[in-house]
This record gives sequence, C-alpha cells and structure tokens, in this order.
Amino acid sequence: MYEIVKNLHSWWAYLALAILVVAFVNALMGHVSKRNFTNKDLRISLFALIFSHIQLLLGLVLYFVSPVGFSKLGEMKEATIRLTSLEHPLINILALVLITIGWSKHKKVDGNFKFRKIFFFYGAGLLLILSRIPWSLWFAA
Repeated sequence: MYEIVKNLHSWWAYLALAILVVAFVNALMGHVSKRNFTNKDLRISLFALIFSHIQLLLGLVLYFVSPVGFSKLGEMKEATIRLTSLEHPLINILALVLITIGWSKHKKVDGNFKFRKIFFFYGAGLLLILSRIPWSLWFAA
C-alpha cells in the first residue's frame, strides 16, 4: 500500500502544481488587465483548490503509512528525514490553509478584487509548497 500511495502522491503533485500555477497566472493576468471575474476564472480557482486538497489527503495518508513519516520524528538531525517528516507536511498544510483562505476571501469581494485575493493567497501557498518539495527524492523516483 505504501508504494501505491507514494506513487499516487508523487504523480498527483504534478497535476496539483500545474493547476495551481495556472490559477495563479490566471489571477495575475486578470488583476493586471482589470477584467471581470467570470465562471471560467471561478472554475480554474476551484480546481486548484480541489486538486491541492486531494494532494493534501494523499500526503496525510502517506505520512501515516510511510516508514519515514510519523515514526521518525525523533531523528531530526538528518536533513532528509527532517524535511520529509516535519518540514514538508507542516509547511504544505500551512500552504493549503492559505489557499483555502484565498478561496474563502475571494467570495466576499466583488469585481477585480477577486483576482487580487486569489493571486495573493494562492501565490503565497504556491511559494510555500515549492519551498518544501523534496526535490532530490522527487526527481529520483
């Protein structure tokens, strides 16, 4: 089960990151061009939210079935174990909180300000996610 969840988490990450980048760029372009927030923009942002949350759920399942996850919390001297056991999950949960806040806040404003909320919060979440991806493990798979 561990290998299946690990591979699914790794491959789903490509989809989640791609749609999150698309949502971020779409929000940037919408804000800069001062266009109205349409159903297409809503769907792009919603899919980024959904794909990110699915990635989080896969990551949480992986965290608790992984031999490197929860069981290795006492061994924080090794950088790779610290990254996969503590930093990656914690920072990515914070990133998903920011993305969720952005989704919630965009619903409370009108017009072009929706793009600003999506741009800021999704961008901050994307930056946090990119900062804590275990690149050496990801490219080795």
